[in-house]
Amino acid sequence: MPTLMHYLVLSALLLGAGVATILLKRNPLGVLMGIEMILNAAMLNVVAFDAFAPPPNPGSGAEGRVFALFIILIAAAQAALVVAIVLNYQRSRGKAGGEGA
Repeated sequence: MPTLMHYLVLSALLLGAGVATILLKRNPLGVLMGIEMILNAAMLNVVAFDAFAPPPNPGSGAEGRVFALFIILIAAAQAALVVAIVLNYQRSRGKAGGEGA
């Protein structure tokens, strides 16, 4: 059975990958992917700490799940932003659908 340390190590790996992606990518889509990985690392931490809570409130999960829901909503808004950026880029380059030669 995975312990809290397993979740924290996975979260640290996600955080490191996200920071590396932000630092190494030059385009805005790559930076947004890095931000997404950092948000997922934070969400994993919150849910793991909530699942391994001490005895007064063991594993109720309500606070961690609500916070995870907000992170998922932010990720959905970020995905919509990425789609808008890609469509705007394609439109400015003249490669949008229906404008073929």
